[in-house]
Amino acid sequence: MALVRIEGPILDSHQAVTDLEVFSEDPLVKAIVVRIDSPGGGVAPSQEIYNAVKRVREEHNKIIVASMGTVAASGGYYIAVASDRILANPGTLTGSIGVIMQVANFEELLEKIGVKSLVIKSGRYKDIGSPFRPMTEDDRHLMQTVMDDVHKQFIEAVATGRSLEVGDVEPLADGRVFTGQQAKDFLLVDDLGDLRDAIRLAGNLGGIKGEPPVIEPTRRFSFRDLISSYLFGELPSLAVQATWMPLMYLMVL
Repeated sequence: MALVRIEGPILDSHQAVTDLEVFSEDPLVKAIVVRIDSPGGGVAPSQEIYNAVKRVREEHNKIIVASMGTVAASGGYYIAVASDRILANPGTLTGSIGVIMQVANFEELLEKIGVKSLVIKSGRYKDIGSPFRPMTEDDRHLMQTVMDDVHKQFIEAVATGRSLEVGDVEPLADGRVFTGQQAKDFLLVDDLGDLRDAIRLAGNLGGIKGEPPVIEPTRRFSFRDLISSYLFGELPSLAVQATWMPLMYLMVL
């Protein structure tokens, strides 16, 4: 039995994907619990981890159970729906099926301090989302089509993973959050339980008799990781805003 943790804002997929791939190739690992305690994050890394979970299940025939901690919302929930079963605590915050993009505008501030922005571009929309000019209606319409497409991808992933019709998911996909109990009522999770319950369930589904021994990926100590963890844990909004115009599967509070 292996345990893979996905904690904090999902800004990069490398570690989680690597952990899943390593355990998928280990013949002694019959099942994997993915412990999710995350408000979500970038669209692309969330999708990459989602795809990795699916590969482990479909190509390596490993049982994967998602265990939700304090929060497993937006991109965190996106990852969970790729698993065989999902367990949440009654008070877990989950759902938040939606996509968000936040764009700052500094035009008025620059005018006050006497700074002008000069842009040279080759392409009508090349500076779309620039913080140095207002967003036009054409800009907004174009970006809304992008957002709608990414939102549709999320809805379809939930419908597929939860064996639901797209029409059943759409009313729940307005960005709202649910408690674990509410999510169970809406069939977004399978059952209520904590991490220990998820480990036992994964063991049973994987054919492991008795209390399953649990292994986790080993980590080398790194000052860089320590500092990154501190910054992202204390200031997730700053970490998220570091990327220009990020498309986010993220629960915003």
